[in-house]
Amino acid sequence: MPTAARKPGISLTAWIFIGMAAGLAVGILAPSFAVQLAPLSNIFLRLIKSIIAPLIFGALVYGIAGAGDIKQMGRIGLKAIIYFEVLTTAALFVGLAAVNIVRPGDGLTINKGVSISNLPQAKLSAAEILEHTFPTSIIDSMARGDVLQIVVFAILFGIACSAIGVKAQPVTKFCESLAEIMFKYTGYVMYLAPIGVGAAMAVTIGKNGVGVLFSLSKLVGTLYAALIVFVVFAMGAVIAIARIPLGRFIRAVRQPWLIAFSTASSEAALPLALENMENFGVPKHIVAFVLPTGYSFNLDGSTLYLALASVFVAQAAGVQMPLSQQVLMMLTLMLSSKGVAAVPRASLVILAGTLASFNLPLEGIAIILGVDALMDMARTSVNVLGNCLASAVVARWEGVDLNADVRSEVETQLA
Repeated sequence: MPTAARKPGISLTAWIFIGMAAGLAVGILAPSFAVQLAPLSNIFLRLIKSIIAPLIFGALVYGIAGAGDIKQMGRIGLKAIIYFEVLTTAALFVGLAAVNIVRPGDGLTINKGVSISNLPQAKLSAAEILEHTFPTSIIDSMARGDVLQIVVFAILFGIACSAIGVKAQPVTKFCESLAEIMFKYTGYVMYLAPIGVGAAMAVTIGKNGVGVLFSLSKLVGTLYAALIVFVVFAMGAVIAIARIPLGRFIRAVRQPWLIAFSTASSEAALPLALENMENFGVPKHIVAFVLPTGYSFNLDGSTLYLALASVFVAQAAGVQMPLSQQVLMMLTLMLSSKGVAAVPRASLVILAGTLASFNLPLEGIAIILGVDALMDMARTSVNVLGNCLASAVVARWEGVDLNADVRSEVETQLA
């Protein structure tokens, strides 16, 4: 695979598409065999997840300590949070508009006899979410892959290194080397992407049957259409306003987007997204801060989905929700969605809590589960796209010129 991936006519992107198509075919033609491919998909995802903690820690600590200006990092953080709130609010409004216009829940009936005992029922308060942000042990946070806690620890650690100055240079250099090593490690793992992606697709179709591609098509179609509208108009407007070179941006994000879409995991796309956006021209200290932070605070696709899914359940249950109550639900989602983990199906946790808050039947989730895998692929890929764009916008806001072609040899190989 490594040799083939380097051929001029067959890029890694093309191999990933081939893998997806092969997985789809295997899932349809040999579903029992397709299910047995789960270990291949799991191995790929395990390798990817092994990158996350050391890469975020090394890149973020070096980015902050190497910048040498704490005020600059504070300014970048404030700009990032402002951007996150504006875009996630826009995503919620688009989702709310789409579900009220199309009304995909009309005509469906919730089966209240369906068991949902395996779904998470816990509802986290704002205080609990805030408390969870801060780690008690960075080793435990890394072992669990808690991105938000790793980011918080790395920020404080990087600030401490910057404050100490010269004495912290060995640690800063170590973190720089660690980040570079993990980028190289990512390159090796990415050679397995076509196999891992194909296996993930085969397992999804093999387990759920080809019907997963057609059932509840109105709900799935509404979500995809809403996400397209959000990407074209909301993100398109941001790209135009920030004067981000569209062609080069698409080349930088296409592979992370494909990985996120096929695996339904933002984590799987994070290492390549970090590397590609740095190659795109976003400074290391900006991309190392904005991308991981965005994984907890800027999940555009997930927040749009949550708005749509919540009202969909109300429609399917025959519950009339006035616009005022829908807006209140949207405000709740703005807060609760900040705690969504960047792993497959994590949005169901937030959806369950939101439905309980507004006395909507949790049985509605059972209806969504049949096609949630297909919807998760779309919303996760938009999450990754939105965070890549966020890093570019913050860089432009800081006066960085992204029009210069600064692609590295690594990016050229992956193009």
